[in-house]
Amino acid sequence: MTEAGGSAGPIGAAHARYAPGTPCWVSLMAHGLTATQEFYRALFGWEFQPGPQQLGPYVRALLDGREVAGIGQLPLDRHLPVAWTPYLASDDVDTTAETVRLCGGTIGVGPLDASEAGRLAIGSDPSGAIFGVWQAASLVGTAVTGVPGTPAWYELVTYETASVRKFYETVFGYEEESVVSADSDHLTLHIDGRPVAGIHGVGGALPRDQGPHWTTYFEVADTDAALTLVAGLGGHVLGPAQDGAHGRVATVTDPEGARFVLVQDPR
Repeated sequence: MTEAGGSAGPIGAAHARYAPGTPCWVSLMAHGLTATQEFYRALFGWEFQPGPQQLGPYVRALLDGREVAGIGQLPLDRHLPVAWTPYLASDDVDTTAETVRLCGGTIGVGPLDASEAGRLAIGSDPSGAIFGVWQAASLVGTAVTGVPGTPAWYELVTYETASVRKFYETVFGYEEESVVSADSDHLTLHIDGRPVAGIHGVGGALPRDQGPHWTTYFEVADTDAALTLVAGLGGHVLGPAQDGAHGRVATVTDPEGARFVLVQDPR
């Protein structure tokens, strides 16, 4: 799953660019910006610096001085779900936004400039799952992957892959690899032959309080130890850790309810 990081540089190295369609950044909008920073600082070792303020107070999370994610503060009068949102790379966010609309999705924010960092839009696919689009300028995106504390994988959890696969293929140019059987409906999205994200159809098992949504996996050195830390920091562990093809994984939430997955790479 560490191949999701981008097209340049070895694991753990700075990225020069992201190919269009590749998840390149992930951002969280929370109610309590300071408390949220403290939770992720303790869990992942992140430090923070101010970022563009176009959408309100916003900070960039750093690991060893390199950007890995962003955290913003929701306006007090906005009662929106607190969730991690992946941003997919684009060479022209305005054209991508228009294609999203033409293919049955919606654009709720932008396109707009984020200071000198780049240009963004936030939209949703035809099923309602929210994602961002990022056209890089000074901020390429997540600058390092493949080490604990960095995004490792992105997966869309939805009712069925068939309902959205054409949308993502058309808008972002993904190549696909399907696994559909009596007990599995999973699609891996590829860019230039590399797996960059997945779509998982779960049918009626989709949480009613969430609907279709993108999930971010963050790498940790020890999943079980991280679960203990999450609970001690006021987060919630939604199930026991499980070993799978991609490593030892567990789903958790932060104290405000933002859901994400911890993954310990098996290498």
